[in-house]
Amino acid sequence: MRRKIIIAISLFLILSGFIWSLAYYKHLILNQKLQILEKKDNLFNIILEARRYEKNYFLYLGPENLEDALGYARKSVEKLNGIIGDYGRFTLATNLQENLDDLRKYENALSSLLELHKKSGPPKVNHNLIEVFSQHQQIIRELGKKITGDMEAILAQERRYVNQLFRESRIYHFLTLLGIFVLSIFAVIFFVFSVNRPLKTIEDAIQKIAVGDYTNMPPISTGDEFESLVNSLNNMINELNRRSEQLVQTKKLASLGTLTSGVAHELNNPLNNISTSVQILLEELEEDNLEYKRELLIETEKQVERTRDIVKALLEFSRERSFRLKQLRFKILVDSTLKLIKGEVPANVELRVDVPEDIRVNLDPRRIQQVLVNLILNGIQAMEHGGTLSIRAAKDRDKEEFYFQVSDTGSGIPAKNLSKIFDPFFTTKEVGKGTGLGLSISHSIVGQHGGRIEVESEIDKGATFTVFLPTDNDTPESSETDED
Repeated sequence: MRRKIIIAISLFLILSGFIWSLAYYKHLILNQKLQILEKKDNLFNIILEARRYEKNYFLYLGPENLEDALGYARKSVEKLNGIIGDYGRFTLATNLQENLDDLRKYENALSSLLELHKKSGPPKVNHNLIEVFSQHQQIIRELGKKITGDMEAILAQERRYVNQLFRESRIYHFLTLLGIFVLSIFAVIFFVFSVNRPLKTIEDAIQKIAVGDYTNMPPISTGDEFESLVNSLNNMINELNRRSEQLVQTKKLASLGTLTSGVAHELNNPLNNISTSVQILLEELEEDNLEYKRELLIETEKQVERTRDIVKALLEFSRERSFRLKQLRFKILVDSTLKLIKGEVPANVELRVDVPEDIRVNLDPRRIQQVLVNLILNGIQAMEHGGTLSIRAAKDRDKEEFYFQVSDTGSGIPAKNLSKIFDPFFTTKEVGKGTGLGLSISHSIVGQHGGRIEVESEIDKGATFTVFLPTDNDTPESSETDED
């Protein structure tokens, strides 16, 4: 993954750098051309000034006009010489040196004419002097015309090239923005599919683990750290599933230890009845009272069935089974659970059950029975001085949920502990009286069913645990008869 990100960022930087360098190079050339154009335009204006004073001289024969023309000619020579030195390799014109020579000839011609004027004065009557002046005038005008024409051509060429650079600059800026936009799209697609999607898959899996759903994540084939991470998480989930099953079974065995004394009491009653009936039968074996003996045997059979039911419930509760949903009447599960813990209910605790007979739900009966056992025993233990334990269930058609509640009128749960009661090994009981696993395992079991468990409590008024299960589980995977 690190390699992919480095390659993607490097490619982005290389392409962006290339486009930026190209645009910067074009901008640099454009800037140089603008400077050259400005210099040449300034040179052209100086030449035009020289030509203006030249024409004024030939019109009015004033030596001051010729001196000004010569000054501008010398200045133009300096300007062109500076342009060749500073920008000669960047300019489009290849004949600048020839233009410089022409300017120097123009300067020399003006200088010669000025010396002649100072020496002989303006031509008036002398025919030979007029002819000389005419020759100088012809030379100066031809040189000036050639220089002006060459400079106009050079300026026109430079302007065309600058305009072309402006158009290209706009195109390059557009291509730069388009390239960055395309690269950004590819970068977004890469990060969405190669980074965000695997991270979202892992996030969803972790959220499921947090609520107790230990379903394996779908494998991904990215060939990077994400694929390795998903495989590691699936291995961890498998290990959590295995250890969760061990914890559930361990808690069952711990609950069995709690229930042993009550179950022993429940077994003693029918066994005493059986023993008494058998002794009476043995004593009255020789007598002819068959009807009385039949009643004793019928009662004995009932006691045997009662004992068998208690042992069966105990064995079913302790049996380790894989997670499997079954549809059954919830009232039957509550009744069988109450039979199992009947011996643990003190005489000063009143049981109230409000579970409709017609509620059928799809759940894992043994696991939900363990949730019921944990919640009922916790409620009983919270009422040291007696009270009322209520069990009720209902279906919420609007929310498409089934829920059941276990409420007690005990000491309640302090507000500071409400956020921690489902944490593994958290308990407020004395050492040796609780492992702190009951509510944690109950929370995990409810999460396996896709449900949730909530608690409300007030100090000295009791606590109410509500388990919500989705009714979309109610399409039976397998069914269970009422007798089961």
